[in-house]
Amino acid sequence: MRGGCDAQGHWCCHRCFLLAWVFNCVCVCVCVSCELMNRGILALISSVGCMSAGSLQTLADAMHIPHLFIQRAPAGTPRSSCPLVSRGRQDDYTLFVRPPVYLNDVILQVVNEYSWQKFIIFYDQEYDIRGIQDFLDKTSQQGMDVSLQKVESNINMMITSMFRTMRVEELHRYRDTLRRAVLFMSPVTAKAFITEVVETNLMAFDCHWIIINEEISDQDVQELVMKSIGRLTLIRQTFPLPQNTSQRCVKHNHRINTSLCDPKDPKAQTLEITNRYIYDTVLLLANTFHRKLEDRKWHSMASLTCIRKNSKPWQGGRPMLDNVKKSGVSGLTGFLEFTDNGTNPNIYFEILGTNYGEDRGRGVSKLATWDPVHGLNGTLTDRKLENNMRGVVLRVVTVLEEPFVMVSENVLGKPKKYQGYSIDVLDSLSNYLGFKYEIYVAPDHKYGSQQSDGVWNGLMGELVAKRADVGLSALTITPERESAVDFTTRYMDYSVGVLLRKAERTVDMFACLAPFDLSLWACIAGTVLLVGILVYLLNWLNPPRLPMGAVSSTTFYNSMWFVYGSFVQQGGEVPYTTLATRMMMGVWWLFALIVISSYTANLAAFLTITRIENSIQSLQDLSKQTELPYGTVLDSAVYEQVRSKAMNPFERDPMYSQMWRMINRTGGAENNVDESKEGIRKDSRSPGRGLN
Repeated sequence: MRGGCDAQGHWCCHRCFLLAWVFNCVCVCVCVSCELMNRGILALISSVGCMSAGSLQTLADAMHIPHLFIQRAPAGTPRSSCPLVSRGRQDDYTLFVRPPVYLNDVILQVVNEYSWQKFIIFYDQEYDIRGIQDFLDKTSQQGMDVSLQKVESNINMMITSMFRTMRVEELHRYRDTLRRAVLFMSPVTAKAFITEVVETNLMAFDCHWIIINEEISDQDVQELVMKSIGRLTLIRQTFPLPQNTSQRCVKHNHRINTSLCDPKDPKAQTLEITNRYIYDTVLLLANTFHRKLEDRKWHSMASLTCIRKNSKPWQGGRPMLDNVKKSGVSGLTGFLEFTDNGTNPNIYFEILGTNYGEDRGRGVSKLATWDPVHGLNGTLTDRKLENNMRGVVLRVVTVLEEPFVMVSENVLGKPKKYQGYSIDVLDSLSNYLGFKYEIYVAPDHKYGSQQSDGVWNGLMGELVAKRADVGLSALTITPERESAVDFTTRYMDYSVGVLLRKAERTVDMFACLAPFDLSLWACIAGTVLLVGILVYLLNWLNPPRLPMGAVSSTTFYNSMWFVYGSFVQQGGEVPYTTLATRMMMGVWWLFALIVISSYTANLAAFLTITRIENSIQSLQDLSKQTELPYGTVLDSAVYEQVRSKAMNPFERDPMYSQMWRMINRTGGAENNVDESKEGIRKDSRSPGRGLN
């Protein structure tokens, strides 16, 4: 039997014997099935998607032809349940070779084992998101916060547009959301997606991602682990092998490729699950037909047609279907058999996982298995610590850093008493596990960095030299440090901040003059003097008419007082009745109104808004200026980061180069400090800045 589809989607059947194999040609699968029925077939095997499966099921039920359906997912994407005709009918001739989709049950139990309450689900464009609707309903009932996001085909463009449209705080919140994620996508899409989020620093070292897909090979698992950081859990379908090696593949009644029966053979490892089921289905039918060849009625099958209306179905279809359902075969997918409702019950999932860590190439271990009958076999939660440290005394090295580790001196000469957040955690562990500890401060009061000769100093040096058993402080996790010692899971996230000295506020008795510059005040004073002189001259050249007995008061002094009084909106005492004087005073009053209004508005703004000069909002702003000196804590994570990025010839950043020139001025002794407390005191005394 051979068959296939050409480029135009037409069927080309060269030879047909007993079986018909319908490939994934959706447009012609029904017509092809009709043509094959005319030639006389005993069973129909289809490996198509959900769109064509329903049509083939209806055709097989009408003609009473046993139909063995193997669902195929597009491009290795996780399967979604096909909305086919309900099971349990008498005229149902379709058998589901591939077991039903149990991804909803598996992922729900895994999420509950990990105690996740908030996570995001990523799915590629080929996956039908309706397939996990039952899972989403159950998570909603349990009060879980679940988000959905579709991964487009161009992942790089999707990530780039995200950085272009989101603000910094939104990216931080999105990065925190990515700490727990479930991926419903093909291995190819998953590898591309993980690569992009790792390179763009969206995936943190404490992330935990779950990838669920039946079609994940061993090679895909290794590549996914190599590309990811943090913790990774993979869920895939597995096929347990029988205890008896001779039963792995039936070899007596049919020809078989022995290499496919060997699980260690490369061909068997790269074979898709759908093809595995197709192979076992052919074995099952061949084994069934071989036992019935002596019965002649299996050979005398009338040709059927699905074109004529009066065509009758095959009378031997029901016995044929019953014999197929009673048969079983041990093949590439384990033991293939069918239940009364026509489904294959044998499906197993294995759950693989890695631990947290920044190093690539971590080992993958098998955590648990899952099947519909027993559920989860094993546990995914970390084993609880047992009280087996009674009588153990640990030496604990620390570096003082508020509020994590602080010390209070006792005036009576008693030993130092340590307190703080980290000390409280240490006391709780001591009470739970039963150990005791001796704590001391690192001799050089440093966190520790690797020197040019490869020796560590500070707290790290005490641990590496095994002079201390535990290090306890606000120690930043870096790749270099993690390669030398083991860290616990981080309990605090922070970003590099700039410590600025608070500006001092002084009381200025001449603050009322601040809205206008000195030059503007001089211009206003000159204008008052000039207008006063003009008023005096106009009244001297054309004196106003005064009543009988009135004394003229149009002196220069009165003119100046009149102009100044009108400027401050107080009026004047000398009447000016001439037309020229009144026209000039009208213009002057309009000018005074504009000046007074502008002064009032600027004075209100000056008294209510605090202007910050030399504002530094980011590291870019800090690196661009050279007026204010700045530094950091010697041998700290910030110090090492700036030094490594500035000195690395392959990753030379102008910003870090400029910062390193300032920090390393005079060998680092001028601007840097040994402890953060010293930096705070130094920053409060000088106008400089510090990096924390």
